[in-house]
Amino acid sequence: MNVDPAKLSLSNFLAGESRDPLQAPPSFTAWMQAGAWAVELYEPELLASADARTSIRYDGKSQSVINLCSYNYLGLANHPDVIAAAHEALNTHGLGACGSPMLSGMTDLHRELESRIAKFLGREDAMLFNSGFGGALGTISGLLRKSDVAVLDNRSHLSLRDGAVLSRCRTEKFEHNDAASLDAALSHKSGRRQLVILEGIYSMDGDFGKLMELSNVAESHGASIFVDEAHSVLGCGKQGRGAAEEFGVEDRVPLIYGTFSKGFGALGGFVAGSKETLQYLRFYAHPYVYSCALPPVVIAGLLKALEIAIRDGAALRKVLWENADYFHEKLGELGIDTGMSTTYVMPLVIGDRERMYRLGHELRRRGLWVAPVDYPAVPQNRICFRACVTAKHTRADLDEALNILADTLTPAVQETAHVS
Repeated sequence: MNVDPAKLSLSNFLAGESRDPLQAPPSFTAWMQAGAWAVELYEPELLASADARTSIRYDGKSQSVINLCSYNYLGLANHPDVIAAAHEALNTHGLGACGSPMLSGMTDLHRELESRIAKFLGREDAMLFNSGFGGALGTISGLLRKSDVAVLDNRSHLSLRDGAVLSRCRTEKFEHNDAASLDAALSHKSGRRQLVILEGIYSMDGDFGKLMELSNVAESHGASIFVDEAHSVLGCGKQGRGAAEEFGVEDRVPLIYGTFSKGFGALGGFVAGSKETLQYLRFYAHPYVYSCALPPVVIAGLLKALEIAIRDGAALRKVLWENADYFHEKLGELGIDTGMSTTYVMPLVIGDRERMYRLGHELRRRGLWVAPVDYPAVPQNRICFRACVTAKHTRADLDEALNILADTLTPAVQETAHVS
């Protein structure tokens, strides 16, 4: 390889290099071998539950870490009542659904969760997906058609972009959270059915979608609005219904999409809306029709998680946001760039690939677990670690994490500033 491996990224290996489509590009294999020290930071083995402090396998042995990687925002993944409910369902319903929801995978527990999710969100109906990614992809691709237009924020999650591609509809992009840019994008394809696709919290930037402002623009063009509440449901809003509730636009959003892998602490996705729309979607969302239903054991855990979230959610959200605000404030004092983040999801911007991976190993050795995020998931100059604060982190957890960051990232930031 003649090019400096540090200057390459996943975007450089999309073309086939041989006559065999099943063979990995040799240049990719060479790149992975050259960067093996960096690749070691990915696919880490979690040796315990996704709690605020946990253990992972690092450098061939168990490493205790403060966990800033997890989406377990309210701590429901390891709540004893959730675990007990899952155990009970394992005895009564077995391990797997063993069939598509359309044919044989739907149980009484699934129907109960659909009903409770719909009631919680104030919608007529809800449907469940066995994957958060697949659910978003299936909802967008199941509803949009060739002549339609998907209008996406340029920071939209890949599942939403892939859904638009699968539908074969036309696509337009607008600058992140920019109302004027959205107005221009909608003007390009006026006269067609248009769907503006927004997110409650953007998963890499950690900022809220400007739902009120962007909804006003969409409505002025007669466009429909879809909000992905993956990271915001249970974490935002007075009742925990997400960013649409937080910013008072629930009645302007016909469909609400969310996942069970973040605030709920499990896996899967859901969409809630009118009975007529979801009846149609059940037959046209391919990941729903052609995938096995969520295991009943997971559904039972989700039912209990929702019950706890409704009962105790306000108190849990209070702690979650107190922790997030505290961590933001202290990161700022350390001179660490958290971009546009105003939530419990925050990038720790490094901006240099090699430095990010070197620091990643140092942080793990010190007992701090943050997620390395490389281009093309983020722009080249925004390569970062992503930190997720939860309601289960204690102030001692956060202070220890901050001390580690002060010893590692702060000197790196100062070094970068000095060089520039």
